Amino acid sequence: MSFLAIDIGNTRLKWALYASPQPGAVLLAHGAVFLETIDQLADGDWRHLPEPHSVLGCNVAGDAVRRRVEEQLELWDVEARWVVSSGHAGGVTNGYDHPGRLGADRFVALVGARSHVMARCKAGIYDKPRAALVVMIGTAVTVDALDAEGKFLGGMIMPGHGIMLRALEGGTAGLRVPTGEVSEFPTNTSDALTSGGTYAITGAIERMHRHLSKRSQEVPLTLMTGGAGWKVAPTLEIEHELLDSLIFDGILALQSHRLAL
Repeated sequence: MSFLAIDIGNTRLKWALYASPQPGAVLLAHGAVFLETIDQLADGDWRHLPEPHSVLGCNVAGDAVRRRVEEQLELWDVEARWVVSSGHAGGVTNGYDHPGRLGADRFVALVGARSHVMARCKAGIYDKPRAALVVMIGTAVTVDALDAEGKFLGGMIMPGHGIMLRALEGGTAGLRVPTGEVSEFPTNTSDALTSGGTYAITGAIERMHRHLSKRSQEVPLTLMTGGAGWKVAPTLEIEHELLDSLIFDGILALQSHRLAL
């Protein structure tokens, strides 16, 4: 019952082949490619993989990219399914004003976070479910709040670090995208820009953490994922965990819930 999970972001496609479609399944193989090289998957990374029994993907890059991936999947006799945000799935109740408009990646990450919370309850680490703060650091940054009952309360979207720097470069005279360091008191332009972008992101995360802590009357589990998470994690002044697999964890949980119905 091997299972292929696909995560198509704004910059890269990541994939993971699991031994079965359930949380905690054995990871058999994985990889990542830039969107520009998707058309080489069937003859490259996927060529020698065993045929998966099922495929579920999360896509935020648009229909054209999805179709290119589906063409590569013709390597096997399997039809891909794609996550669409809904009012309720995988233990998460979607509190967005229009549930279908919540980004699929955000919805999947919330399901992944809920899966982690419930797994810790089952293992005796938590005596009851708790709230979770779900942070994705990529081209864009999202900070989403999930209460102890699994309801998505809402969240923030903001530009990622690269977008911030390019906006400053395009809107001001004399500034160029730097390679600077994060500093408490920057004394050069490169460090000032890098520090400003990093602290804008961490400040938003810490603000939402305070909101959720106040509402839930407990410290939430904070999970961070995304390709640029490692850049932000060292300066985030709240307890958190950096998980590369959070989207895949959510996809596994969704597939497992679907099969259990």
